[in-house]
Amino acid sequence: MSELVQGRESLFLTELDKPRILDPKDTQLVDDVSSNFGASLLFIDSMLRKTAPSDERIHLGHRAAVDDLPFQREPALQALQQPRQRILMADAVGLGKTLEAGILTSELIARGRGKRILVLAVKSMLTQFQQEFWTRFTIPLVRLDSTGLQRVRNRIPSNHNPFHYFDRAIISIDTLKQDIEYRHHLEQAYWDIIIIDETQNVAERGSHSQRSRLARLLSTRLDTLIMLSATPHDGKPESFASLVNMLDPTAIANPSDYAQGDYRDKGLVIRRFKKDVRDQLKGNFPEREIEVASIPATAVEEAAYASLLEVSFNTLDGGGGPGGGRLFRTKLEKALFSSPMACHSTVRNRMARLQRRLERERDEARRTDIVDDLDTLHGLESSLEAITPDQFSKYRLLLQQLSGGLGWEPSNPDDRLVIFTESLVTVDFLAEQLPRDLKLSKGALEVLRGDMRDKELMDTVEQFNHCESGIRILLCSDVASEGLNLHHRSHRMIHFDIPWSLMVFQQRNGRIDRYEQTRQPQIRYLVTESEHPKIRGDQRVLEVLVRKDDQASKNIGDPSEFMGLYSQEAEE
Repeated sequence: MSELVQGRESLFLTELDKPRILDPKDTQLVDDVSSNFGASLLFIDSMLRKTAPSDERIHLGHRAAVDDLPFQREPALQALQQPRQRILMADAVGLGKTLEAGILTSELIARGRGKRILVLAVKSMLTQFQQEFWTRFTIPLVRLDSTGLQRVRNRIPSNHNPFHYFDRAIISIDTLKQDIEYRHHLEQAYWDIIIIDETQNVAERGSHSQRSRLARLLSTRLDTLIMLSATPHDGKPESFASLVNMLDPTAIANPSDYAQGDYRDKGLVIRRFKKDVRDQLKGNFPEREIEVASIPATAVEEAAYASLLEVSFNTLDGGGGPGGGRLFRTKLEKALFSSPMACHSTVRNRMARLQRRLERERDEARRTDIVDDLDTLHGLESSLEAITPDQFSKYRLLLQQLSGGLGWEPSNPDDRLVIFTESLVTVDFLAEQLPRDLKLSKGALEVLRGDMRDKELMDTVEQFNHCESGIRILLCSDVASEGLNLHHRSHRMIHFDIPWSLMVFQQRNGRIDRYEQTRQPQIRYLVTESEHPKIRGDQRVLEVLVRKDDQASKNIGDPSEFMGLYSQEAEE
């Protein structure tokens, strides 16, 4: 009759699982002859310990290997008040969302509602998340990549579901997003708890991405959904609404027009900033020091800027649709803001594509357009090749910062440096050039790139955090901007190029500016200042960022979300 087992079928081996009928009439009373009834008290205490909690208090999570901070318990307390635990933990970068998720998960396991657990994370975070849950909460998660899943499928019959094989697993979002291969199995599986780390990656952004489709599917195959993101809002109301509606489809009626008050009373979102919990941080998490370091562009750089703004592309402005040439110039400009090498790579790739088109094209007018564009790109290529490392102003500025401007001590194993850049071509240039110009020993500079395997990524991070490692500089693409703990040996960070995303700013800075950081984080943005008015100020980008900030303020409720200045005058 119980709804816990109603409608379910089970198979029993009667010789091993023979049921025992308990009849109260057969109860035998035994006198407790122990001193002060100690045996009875111990028996009662053991029964109480085995009894699953049924209230809304924290019974177990605060006993984990963590500092017991009240603000980290609040998400679990908020979730336990719900009939089904559905919550977006959206605390600012570095406040300990993984720990908050572990506390809630521990409480649900103690209540018998955490037998089957699935964690989705980006590939760079798999090992770190797995280690945090095991070392702090003794919650084991089997790490599965595409190879691991295939290994499981090879060991079971073809019609069996591989997601039934392990009760508690952690898998990369990108491994599972392949609809054709895994969708059927996911639709047939069910979990007690699903945790989605870096949830901003599964939000809907205009097109229905594979990641967002995966998240929507999984949100229907579980009891408890825990979402983690320090930057859940990208400035578009629809993307944040998609996350909230995965928790509760009735939360936001109009995804294009809503305010924080529309979903506040449902208890689905909890968001705090460093200023909100400062009194509990006990000196761990000092205020960051941010400076913008600038340098004038060299003459050859100014010439490259001028060449870029003057070029036109017949194959894009004419046959490629309206605005195609302008869009490509913007792409080139963005690459040039990273490095001349990145822009040069983009130019070469375009030239290779045009050369292949020229070999196939038979129409004489179109061939003429292609030849003209190739000549234009050759001229732009020449101006970029003139920017040698000695003429690359931002690289010279980086060397100035490393040689004394930032106060970095390469001989000190506890003073390690993190450098971020978007372009992989720029990463390769810096990885080749910096050891030579700084006279670094072999192994003193290591790289984190998105095309590395997850095990390589985590091995590098572990070495960077190890006191006896010889690594002094960690050069990162934005694959390292989400979730990684780089604060154990480092409190200095340099943004070699500035991403056109305020969310990426926060994610990057949070690698060293996070709880348990005892030294003041020093963060530098490197900027090349051009004399050309169109290069000096791209007002369109600023307008977009301001609008995103305003929209996030309206939807999520904190106008100081991105700048962190907490003052209108300072932000202006």
